[in-house]
Amino acid sequence: MKISIYKTSSYPVSVKKVRSAVEAVFKNAGLGDDAEASVAIVSHTSMVDYAKKYLKETQEQAEAHPVLSFPTSEIEGPFLFPPDKSLHVGEIIVSYPKARETAKEEGRLVDDVVADLAEHGALHLVGVHHD
Repeated sequence: MKISIYKTSSYPVSVKKVRSAVEAVFKNAGLGDDAEASVAIVSHTSMVDYAKKYLKETQEQAEAHPVLSFPTSEIEGPFLFPPDKSLHVGEIIVSYPKARETAKEEGRLVDDVVADLAEHGALHLVGVHHD
């Protein structure tokens, strides 16, 4: 499996922990070694911009997201599989400031909250949703 982690700033996050959380979800969903996804750890402003642009949300709605996921299967238009034959599952975007806020409120490590949010996004990518 290839889980790429991108940090838009030098956020002190364990890439290994985030990658492990996403890989575990994919393995439990029966995805093989050809599965691929990316996780971006971004600022609050970037998260709001993504929600407004891609989900067409209002400012107030967009402010609430600690994590967003964009499954490849929901991309509009014809999907062409890349020549490497990888299964591109999708993209996960985590708001570092929201994770830090949750960690402080719950007395947890920011790394653990970021990993949990990435796991939550990965569950959405494999079709597990909530009410």
